[in-house]
Amino acid sequence: MSDNSVDMFTMGLAFVGDQPLVTVVGDIDLVTASSFAGVLNGLLNDGYHTIVADLAGLTFVDARGLNVLAEVATRIAGVGGTLTVHSVPAFTRRMFGITGLSELVVFGTSAARPEDRAADDQQLRVGETDTTALAGPQRALARSSTELIDAALRLVTTLADATVENADGVSVTLERHGRLMTVAASNDEVLTMDRHQYETGEGPCLDAKALGRNFYTESLAEETRWPRFVPLALDQGIHSILSSPLMTRDRPQGALNMYSSATRAFGTRQQELAALFAKQASEILTTSAPDLTDDESNQRFGASLAARQTIHQAQGVLMARRHLTADAAIRSIFHEAREVGITVLAHAIDIVASLHPDDRRS
Repeated sequence: MSDNSVDMFTMGLAFVGDQPLVTVVGDIDLVTASSFAGVLNGLLNDGYHTIVADLAGLTFVDARGLNVLAEVATRIAGVGGTLTVHSVPAFTRRMFGITGLSELVVFGTSAARPEDRAADDQQLRVGETDTTALAGPQRALARSSTELIDAALRLVTTLADATVENADGVSVTLERHGRLMTVAASNDEVLTMDRHQYETGEGPCLDAKALGRNFYTESLAEETRWPRFVPLALDQGIHSILSSPLMTRDRPQGALNMYSSATRAFGTRQQELAALFAKQASEILTTSAPDLTDDESNQRFGASLAARQTIHQAQGVLMARRHLTADAAIRSIFHEAREVGITVLAHAIDIVASLHPDDRRS
């Protein structure tokens, strides 16, 4: 993710009586989820078993963010508490349902005044929900950056396929080792569709990748730009395609492709959602530093992501522990590191380790 995207993410912590209220503005993703986790886990470790998260300012949440919410909600339920989420955007709430997270939280309406919750708010009990699928991207941190990137992109395609109306399949095309390939796909049919474009050398995903702009084919039956590819797509029952470029450092790196059996399947709303998913995929790719060699990219991506996640998590811990703002917490980390003469990362590791004393560095 670019530094600008990180800067756009902010959190707040306030107390309504004895109840902590965490507010989020921006994207909760691979990097910023660590800060979010630090706040929630810090509050839980300090004995707060009823936590409210106001998500009105949430613009997107990826697999890591969903995993944080699932883990914290499960921990809270284990001590008889609840994690309540307020003002969940409709798009995000749908993802909660797709992933099963809606079974782990309580939905509220007004985070500003918890006592004014609507009487018909449904309180959902935390069950023995399997979160293995959500934990996959987290476990992948221990593997190579390419595996991590592909795991994250697969989740993007899965969520896009389930969320965008009329999408019958979603894929991600990338250029790797000098050739185009599909690195994530929601089903086998779209793999075949992508392969038709690679083999014919034409199609919307190739043009989106080459020119860095959207290509939306409302009706393949009326399309004349790709004479070799179109008959293959029609034979497969595909009538609409939307390909959005994946941009890294102002150059196209690939494309997010949506296929539909319906004619004129993707209206304004669907195109806006496609743009959000393409943005998410682009940020994942930007983090991988595609201008480096594979080995350099793996090393830099892994080290940078791990360091930034640790610092963000430490920031969240201090916000919860000392009731600091996000800016004040990060300033404290830098100031205290200088005071004791260690690196910021080393101090962040110590702060995070304090949540689990048995894991403290020797």
